[in-house]
Amino acid sequence: MLDNTPQSDRTDDRMYWVWALQRIARPVLEAGADQQLRIKMPVEERPGSNRRLFTHLEAVGRTLSGMAPWLASSELSGEEEQLRERYAELARRTITSITHPDSPDFLNYTTGNQPLVDMAFLAQGILRAPAVLLDPLAESDRLRLAHCIKEVRRSCRPPFNNWLLFSAMIEVLLYRMGDDWDPVRVDYALRMHKEWYVGDGAYGDGPHFHWDYYNSYVIHPMLVDVLNYLGHVDLSWGEMKAIVQERQRRYASVQERLIAPDGSYPPLGRSIAYRFGAFHSLAQASLMHHLPEGLRPSQVRGALTAVLRRFFAYPEMFDESGWLRIGLYGHQPSLGEGYISTGSLYLFTTGFIPLGLGPNDEFWNGSIDVWTQCRLQLGEDLHCDHALD
Repeated sequence: MLDNTPQSDRTDDRMYWVWALQRIARPVLEAGADQQLRIKMPVEERPGSNRRLFTHLEAVGRTLSGMAPWLASSELSGEEEQLRERYAELARRTITSITHPDSPDFLNYTTGNQPLVDMAFLAQGILRAPAVLLDPLAESDRLRLAHCIKEVRRSCRPPFNNWLLFSAMIEVLLYRMGDDWDPVRVDYALRMHKEWYVGDGAYGDGPHFHWDYYNSYVIHPMLVDVLNYLGHVDLSWGEMKAIVQERQRRYASVQERLIAPDGSYPPLGRSIAYRFGAFHSLAQASLMHHLPEGLRPSQVRGALTAVLRRFFAYPEMFDESGWLRIGLYGHQPSLGEGYISTGSLYLFTTGFIPLGLGPNDEFWNGSIDVWTQCRLQLGEDLHCDHALD
């Protein structure tokens, strides 16, 4: 199996990505499927943070948000298809386990505001693979999932920033499930982000702009996913959809240019322990074939593969049981803010969403390409970069 092949033997980019994804996701989903997540998952956190009440839902929601496009793929065969089927089954069992009140892994949906964040990531994952993660569930399991979503909605109030998109995302899942949903929560999130746009493909995190990766962790991906599902429901939402996509294209261009020839990138702002999640938006633009003109898919694959291989050059990124540890390159506990714990780190997986593209897609099948910083440092004469008006 791919997960038993030595890392040094993986020269094919797609094989390497599949190996890396399952290397990260396996502890979460195997423990979750066996109702042992609370028992097996360690909780690394800043002293005094007390994140144990939230960390397990963080791990599941974030893992599935990134893994879902691969789980939804219908173009696989052989060993990779066998792995996809295995992980899809683990994911469904995990969803059932964490939402069943009799399960030892039934999680917190009512205490604190953090459950809103990770129910939204879980919703995003389910919406990215509904035919795999939602439709096959027994009706009783779907009802329990809907009940947990509504408990989060009832109990958690978002602050006036990117969290408004978390409220919108769980409404989208209720819509997809044919349940009662609240269009006002969706409209409010969309309208406020329209107001918070600061230009050149970037949004403020609320009324203020921050130099960090939250445009990629949350804002662009959730705006795009909400509007992909609901853009047809309201005329103003439909008009916003094309604008949001164009802004994401510009942001994708910026993100690709941030990646150095050695696979490093600027460690700016908070939450850099989310690692590969910093490129969630670039990965989503690739998945949806929304890259800007002149940015070749194989060029993005080259850049993101370099980033991924750089992370895995530090084996201390994992503990002895294979769980992620806080840090950017390896284990660097001081990079964990007070809201970060082991479960938070699984936003890492959102950089993997181009695996939802089939092996014959240009992203994977195009000739090996070098990215912008490499090309410039090789002396290539490239066109100037320009802001989005």
